[in-house]
Amino acid sequence: MNQRVLITAGASGVGRAMAEAFAATGARVWIADMDQSALETCPEGWQRSRIDVADENDVESLFEDISREWGGLDTLCANAGIAGPTASVENVLLVDWRACLAVNLEGAFLCAKHAAPMLKRQGNGCILITSSTAGQHGYPNRAPYAAAKWGMVGLGKTLAMELGPYNIRCNVICPGSVEGPRMTGVLDREAAAKGMTREQVRDGYASGTSMGRFVEGRDIANMAVFLASDAARLVSGQVIAVDGHTVNPDPKL
Repeated sequence: MNQRVLITAGASGVGRAMAEAFAATGARVWIADMDQSALETCPEGWQRSRIDVADENDVESLFEDISREWGGLDTLCANAGIAGPTASVENVLLVDWRACLAVNLEGAFLCAKHAAPMLKRQGNGCILITSSTAGQHGYPNRAPYAAAKWGMVGLGKTLAMELGPYNIRCNVICPGSVEGPRMTGVLDREAAAKGMTREQVRDGYASGTSMGRFVEGRDIANMAVFLASDAARLVSGQVIAVDGHTVNPDPKL
């Protein structure tokens, strides 16, 4: 495959699973992440940069480095995100709202903004945005997160329209509940807010899908590899959930 692939928040979680999956195809992988200690655990063959995706200077410098080292880019995985606060809308602090949108929505925008000129010059490329099923159904007590993820869907569809004439595709992947430390934190916060146990909240999430279970990072990664491949050469502007089929996004327990 020999693609040149940039993955934001690629040092752990879903991003790390994406990096491993692309590397397994023979792709060259570049990881951008805030967590220096996590970056240091990445394989030696991966390029690594510590950046804040919400800082345009950082993002611009990253793409300058990519241009200098690789001469171009084939696939951008705009994967960085944070969970944001768990609170009813009247209790959400503006500073927390802005922080959540800055990383999730503005981070994806900034990466796309600086990737687009490079991809246009090449006359080909692929952008993958990691949104969430919260960007399809809403998410009670998570207004900043849901708003950001809905915005990322709109961004992805717009990029597909703008960049399609340059043979550049853009798709949005919407993970459901993904096994891992980040989801554990979400479950703990929601359990505390609802006066429930983590296991009760987890069961509610799982029962909201027709398949009755959480997804794993590799499930998201496999979809990313497919969408970046020639097998998906005419797949663009799509919003694809990898979630075990959400049938009730807010199960009442």
